[in-house]
Amino acid sequence: MKNKVLVFLLIFCIIACAPKRSEKELTLALAGETETLDPALSYDGITHGVLLNVYDTIIRFKGASINEFEPLIASQVPTVENGLISKDGLTYSFPIRQDIKFADGTPLTVEDVVYSLRRFLLTDSSGGPSALLLEPILDISSTRDEKGNLKIIFDDLKNAIYSDGSNLIVKLKKPFAPFLAIMARWSYVINKNWAISNGAWDGTAETMKEFNNPQKQDSALFDKANGSGPFIIERWDKPKKRIYLKANKNYFLGAPKLERVYIITLAEQSTMRLMLQSGEIDIAEIAPSLTPQLEGDKNVKVYDTLPRLKTDPVLFFTFKINPENNPDIGSGKLDGKGIPPDFFEDKTLRQAFAYAFDYDAFLNQTMRGKAPRACGPVPPKLLQNPAPQKCYDLDLKKAEQLFKTAKNGKIWDKGFSFTLTVNSGSTLRKSAAEILKRNVESINPKFKIEIREIPWANFLEKTQNHKMPLWVRGWVADYPDAHNFAFPFLHHDGRYAIAQNYNNPEITKLIEQAKIETSPKKRAELYSRLQALNYEEATQIYTVYSPGVWVLRSEVKGFLDNPVFLGIYLYPLHK
Repeated sequence: MKNKVLVFLLIFCIIACAPKRSEKELTLALAGETETLDPALSYDGITHGVLLNVYDTIIRFKGASINEFEPLIASQVPTVENGLISKDGLTYSFPIRQDIKFADGTPLTVEDVVYSLRRFLLTDSSGGPSALLLEPILDISSTRDEKGNLKIIFDDLKNAIYSDGSNLIVKLKKPFAPFLAIMARWSYVINKNWAISNGAWDGTAETMKEFNNPQKQDSALFDKANGSGPFIIERWDKPKKRIYLKANKNYFLGAPKLERVYIITLAEQSTMRLMLQSGEIDIAEIAPSLTPQLEGDKNVKVYDTLPRLKTDPVLFFTFKINPENNPDIGSGKLDGKGIPPDFFEDKTLRQAFAYAFDYDAFLNQTMRGKAPRACGPVPPKLLQNPAPQKCYDLDLKKAEQLFKTAKNGKIWDKGFSFTLTVNSGSTLRKSAAEILKRNVESINPKFKIEIREIPWANFLEKTQNHKMPLWVRGWVADYPDAHNFAFPFLHHDGRYAIAQNYNNPEITKLIEQAKIETSPKKRAELYSRLQALNYEEATQIYTVYSPGVWVLRSEVKGFLDNPVFLGIYLYPLHK
């Protein structure tokens, strides 16, 4: 009863505090919150759902396609046929438009584009997005050596990214087939002079080290934005977890139909659903388990099978847990009251957890059967005629046998206790956590797992600091290619492998081979070998390849979705 009263009061407060809206205004509700406004540091879906509407990229995906591109800040998409890609596939030329202005009214120039790409590479925050362009452009995955020292020099940036008249020139070290796809998602352009005046990198060799690997909140552009996109950030109310957007009336493609957009965070899914039905919000990303409650409501439109390149939820083991001031591992020992920092380095133990998950229950109950099973990180649709993958299935007897043999039987005799962490507001991921907890604890009464929900920003910080023994997250494609899944999940320099403290040289080698292989058939074979090894390792626990789910009020028109969008593209929307 107490919870119901709290939910009612929350809804009342939100409704009472919400500004009165006209048909030119729209409210978008999300479960997570924005982390930063700096495009060089953002690497999560919630934040990119904001940046997508504030900053433009050099080129973009055409409509709902993941294979076709159209110009945006550039006036042409480079091809070999139009002479803008060299025959050896190493040099790309992007003619930059001359009629675009930033939100502050200053003209966008090719030097802004050059600066933006160089800064994106240099920033390279730990666990950040810079590797996406470092790989094809400089043929490295990090700007730092094993000791953490900066290993690139200014000439590396200068020789790879520069201007020729009004053309942006990018030179790759090796041919990289999905390069244009990466540019279509990650080539956000910021205003060079504005950025420097606000304390960002000044574009010189002398200050490179100072601006490499910053923390998000230390960035000069953490809470500032000046893009050329269709919307302008009017205010970011961090305590209330709200972002206020206003239309960029001078947008070069024409002003948006909406004049204002309010982006709010609502962790409680039932609250989100009620506010959507009442008309207090216009768009929401609703958990699949709640969509049946909206069926038959003529005031809303449910899109629950939107195509996605998305592996989510995934349960991640941390192989070497940071024990410093870490309550998530209890005593820090294998004594029934905690776990040691190397608990999940035992492959047998990881396999036991994999056999303890009820995949069918999650698929049918949580996803309502509207998603394909995931047996590895790479969605099969990204591979040409992929070989069948091995999958773990629920087998509690097998799990029990493995638990009894792990750590020479000590785990079975002593038991364990640790925290499994989920980001607040993710019903899907919490459901996966609950299924695993229930089944593991049913095997032995000495096994104890506490599920803890924490805010998104705290979740990301703890992930990168290796504080969470077991945690649930997912992956949406940065660009539509198998490499974009294999690398972050399993390469020793990948985002999740780093967070897990995981390194398998054989798997990393296969990823490197597949990256440069031009034959689709041979690439598929390499990825099949990789995923077979990964199955034996039980590196992570995969559930489904999730579809996208958005629910819109029926009066909202112009909805355009793309499988690689990390949010709602607001520009074409109207009421």
